[in-house]
Formats: sequence, C-alpha cells, structure tokens
Amino acid sequence: MTATATEPEMPLQDAPADLAIATKGLTKRLSGVAVVDGLDLAVPRGSVFGFLGPNGSGKTTTIRMLLGLIAPSAGEVRLLGQRLPSGGSAVLPDVGALVEGPAFYPWLSGRDNLARYDRVGRDSRRADRGARVDSALERVGLSAAAGKRYRAYSLGMRQRLGLAAALLRPRRLFVLDEPTNGMDPQGTREIRHLIRDLAAEGGTVFLSSHLLGEIEQVCTHAAIINLGRLLTQGPLHELQALGPVRLRVETDDVVGAAAVLQRLGLLDVAQRDGSVLAGLDGRVPEDVCRALVLDGIGVREFVQERPSLEDAFVSLTGEGFDVAR
Repeated sequence: MTATATEPEMPLQDAPADLAIATKGLTKRLSGVAVVDGLDLAVPRGSVFGFLGPNGSGKTTTIRMLLGLIAPSAGEVRLLGQRLPSGGSAVLPDVGALVEGPAFYPWLSGRDNLARYDRVGRDSRRADRGARVDSALERVGLSAAAGKRYRAYSLGMRQRLGLAAALLRPRRLFVLDEPTNGMDPQGTREIRHLIRDLAAEGGTVFLSSHLLGEIEQVCTHAAIINLGRLLTQGPLHELQALGPVRLRVETDDVVGAAAVLQRLGLLDVAQRDGSVLAGLDGRVPEDVCRALVLDGIGVREFVQERPSLEDAFVSLTGEGFDVAR
C-alpha cells in the first residue's frame, strides 16, 4: 500500500517484524529549522528500497540518523528490530554502509585498506581475512586494481572500495548513499547487478540516489521526501501509478489531432515530432480514439504510456529531480 506522511496506527515498539527499518516521527532540527520533519519510514525486509527527494530534502541527514552518526531531535529508529541508540552495538555490525563517500588511507593499497578496515570488526577472524578481502574486491570489480594505492583511484574506484568494505562480513542490511557516484555506465550496471544479488541473498538494501532510471531498474519499493517530510512510500509500481497516464498519438495530421484532444478536454496537449501527446486525466482511451477517427484523423499509432517514477516525483513535488544530493 502507498502511504503518505501521516502518523502510523501502531507505535514503533509494535512495528511488524518484517520491517528492516522503521522510524516514527523522526525529526532533526538545525538552528531551529526541521531539516527532517516527523518521518515515518517502513522498509520491508528483503526489499531494495529507493530513497528519493530533491536537493536539500533531508536524505543524507536521515541516513546519518539511521546509522547513529547523528542524534535525532525527536522520534524513534529501529534497525532489524533493534531500537537505536540502545541496540546499536547489537545491530550495527549487521549493517553495511556507504555514506557521503568512503574514507581510506591514501598511501595504502585497496587491499591493505580493506585488511586494516577488517581488523576493527567485532570478530577479527584472522585466518580467513585474506579470502574475505579478495572476495569483496572481486564482487565490486577491483581485483585488478587491488595493489594500487588509494590515492591513485578514480572517484568511481573509491566508491567501489567503499562498497567492498561493506561486503567484508555477512550483512543483513545495506545503507548506500549514492553508491554509483562517479562511475561510468559499465560500473553503474555492475553495481546494479550487485545490489540485486544482495537482495537475492536475503539482504535489505536502502538506496539513496538521484538517478531515477537506476532506481526504477533495481528497486522494489521507494519513498519520496520533500522539505524533510515524507510524501509517499510503498511498492515501486504503486508509486509509478501516482504519475499521470499519458496518451501518444502518431498521425499525419498533428494539428487536427491536437484540436480533437483539446476539444475532449485532455490535459497538456502538445505536438512533437509527428505525434500528439496529452494527459488522459481519466478519459476512456477507446472513446478518444473513436473521436479521432470520426473526425477523419488518420491514426498510425495510439499508445497509453505508463507513468514513470519521474512523473510521480514531479506530480508530488512540483519540481524536477536534483542532479546533486
């Protein structure tokens, strides 16, 4: 079900066990301004959950609160059933995270950085450290560059190494903030496959990204926030349905077709490259097609275009999507 930013019916301590992340009234105020305002998130276990919002909407601040990096001004957080901050020591080792770019020693190689990172884990497990490091590097496509110093890594390679650090140990929840930042199309595609694999292996992935096309390809659920408040959340197909259903008519008489659609009261009628586009706004497509034909308009193609996530985003926020966090 798609939900808006209203108070949940049950208190957070009674939140369903099938939620990997649950928040109630999560709020962060900076200088008296609520940058995150009463956020109620419900992230199902096993989902790939896209977290979307315009620039300055509070996405990264929310993620930092979820991970205990900053304290909320009000509200509650549960990760994998454990309430933060009291349950942090029990649950955070089960969470792999990449937030605002990774930080590593520039003079060490990728492999040595991961080995050092692994030593601070709850269980040192020296015997299989090398195998874990090599496996993580392979999963993110850095095996060939494992011996290079971190300072020589490109931005995309640094992002990959940050992901590798999150993969060193078995995790039940992954919180990833712009994981494909700086990557070329091939790298983006590889990370998309990796995210799908993590979910298929039983993990939950909470993914913040400004790339709507990537979100549509990889996510099962999503939430949209604006000005720190939750606008909607739910299965991706339900969010896409919030956007307007559009009609595309290909014809050799675009002027006449546009006039018919305007007469029928369709919204946002526009002519483009031998086609006429319009918002159906609840009209029956068969009736529209019949009216075109009866008016003598030759119709080569008549298509209802499925709303995209971008359509839903614009209809909810009234603005285009940000290109930077």
